[in-house]
Amino acid sequence: MTRERDRERRRGPAEPDDDRYDDEAEYVEPLSAVEAAREGLRMIAGLTGRDVQGTTSLEATSDGWRVGVEVVEDHRVPASTDLLGLYEVDLDVDGELLGYRRVRRYQRGKGEVG
Repeated sequence: MTRERDRERRRGPAEPDDDRYDDEAEYVEPLSAVEAAREGLRMIAGLTGRDVQGTTSLEATSDGWRVGVEVVEDHRVPASTDLLGLYEVDLDVDGELLGYRRVRRYQRGKGEVG
């Protein structure tokens, strides 16, 4: 389902075609957690041009959502030695990108230390 269709689905019932509604902002239901996770994946794939592995975290913020996304930054042989990056994507309540950053790089086969 495309992002535009997602937004259309989240919109409330259509208002009557009346001039008094022209100055009012159209209500769009905020992004759900599932939609935010999908949008975070899509955004990072588009911005980095790299293969995304999946979401690692999802957090509601005062502005919308923060999505953690794992990305393959360098494919290696064997695949267990791929270099991965963990990115955080900040989205507003409508799913628009506020910002993103890489917070960590690590080798796939290495576990968390500590």
